[in-house]
Amino acid sequence: MTYRLIEIPKIKDPRGNLSVLENQTVPFEIKRVYYLYDVPSDAYRGGHAHIVQYELLIAVSGSFEVVLKDGNHEETVMLNKPNIGLLIPAMVWRELQNFSSCSVCLVLASDVFYEKDYIRDYDVFKSFITT
Repeated sequence: MTYRLIEIPKIKDPRGNLSVLENQTVPFEIKRVYYLYDVPSDAYRGGHAHIVQYELLIAVSGSFEVVLKDGNHEETVMLNKPNIGLLIPAMVWRELQNFSSCSVCLVLASDVFYEKDYIRDYDVFKSFITT
């Protein structure tokens, strides 16, 4: 599967750590930023794939799991460090689950919201990748 974990630079300081995202860190031009919070631990988010868009997910607080599927393989990645991002390329199904209390998921996207870029049905996704 073609996802990638990206280490985000962390500047350690006794007053608190600082992480910075710049063009050299993120392998695409950032066109949209959003975040998920107050997600109940038994809820899940995502449940879709993008046809073209890339996303970088970061657990800026707390933790959660990201289930990734490419139609042949399935992997679960735990995000729990604010200086580690999960790069999800186009045509990878993602489901976010098992959110810890007070977790925040920051998402950097390579494009603005465009509904036609979303595949929201897993069976449609599987048929899409086999054609």
